[in-house]
Amino acid sequence: MAEAALRRATYADLQAVPDHLVAEIVDGVLETHPRPRPRHAMAAVGLAGELQVPFGRGRGGPGGWIFMVKPELHLGTHVVVPDLAGWRRERLPAEPETAYVETPPDWVCEILSPSTTRLDRGPKRRIYAEAGVGHLWLLDPGDGVLEAFALAGRQWLLLGTVQRGEDVGLQPFDAVTFPLDDLFSFDDPAALPSPSLET
Repeated sequence: MAEAALRRATYADLQAVPDHLVAEIVDGVLETHPRPRPRHAMAAVGLAGELQVPFGRGRGGPGGWIFMVKPELHLGTHVVVPDLAGWRRERLPAEPETAYVETPPDWVCEILSPSTTRLDRGPKRRIYAEAGVGHLWLLDPGDGVLEAFALAGRQWLLLGTVQRGEDVGLQPFDAVTFPLDDLFSFDDPAALPSPSLET
């Protein structure tokens, strides 16, 4: 007797997931994981802030980009939610009318966490390559490491790795640099509250 075929997840399955979880459909399987921890969320906001002014607004940089935080991307049969995504303005000239985006981004950043690393380093990298995403960054806030990849054919080519104490100047955003350490708010001694002086 033939084994029953596995049922592929549908968009209705994804919509039924409780709001406190992030849901994706990867290779026909519904994948859920918790919302990001504070370190993860702060790194995402920090990176978005570093890129938005020079590359989104064109102040102090070339401009020409549209950025989104946690957009829902429909890439073929896959529904994925990267931490950050960017499109060259000419490729996304108008705001999508749907709650999701079907145009593959030109750049994606995944911020690694214990609950997402398997997907981010595994099938989602393949999905982004198949969709023709030109650049992929993987940021590990725990280790303080950022890896940048460019798509070469259907394979990812490692462009560079930046570690704590170094400046980020990686394609496609190499026109303006910033310190990687600025993404880790609680690791900055200057950000800690100064002890109160009691008299």
